[in-house]
Amino acid sequence: MRRQIFWKLALLALLGAGPAFAQDLDRGPVTNLPIPRYVSLKANEANARRGPDTTHRIDWVYTRRDIPLRVTAEFEHWRRVEDVEGQGGWMHYALLSGLRTVLVQTDMTQLFQRPDLNSAQTALLERGVIARLRECQRDWCRLEVDGARGWAEKRHLWGVEVEDEFE
Repeated sequence: MRRQIFWKLALLALLGAGPAFAQDLDRGPVTNLPIPRYVSLKANEANARRGPDTTHRIDWVYTRRDIPLRVTAEFEHWRRVEDVEGQGGWMHYALLSGLRTVLVQTDMTQLFQRPDLNSAQTALLERGVIARLRECQRDWCRLEVDGARGWAEKRHLWGVEVEDEFE
């Protein structure tokens, strides 16, 4: 009888911990930062490997500093990252920066003075341009690239989620 009560209580405790456990899966086990999250490449050249160690084969070599990457997993000093095309691998954390950047996805993306299509246009960005991310609101992000500043619609950018809002 006591054994039955014990198992019922243990089952209830596990069921009650379900949402808390699921929430922990959205955080990295090393950094406790959200997974997935965006970072940028700190180095001018970096290897993405098949596994989290220098003995693993190199699958990709990134040669574009500041390119945005999405962190999808963590293991010790290694982060599994993917690029805009879904390619990537494991990269040492020292090669990555918390500085947020975005990749312009639409050719001739307009930058506006304010987050409003009726405000003055400040610049046009070509597809493939990497811009520094300064702030995001519901549908807009404030960017800086080569001295040009302005607001772009989120739908034209890779490196930011739809729900991202920050100052």
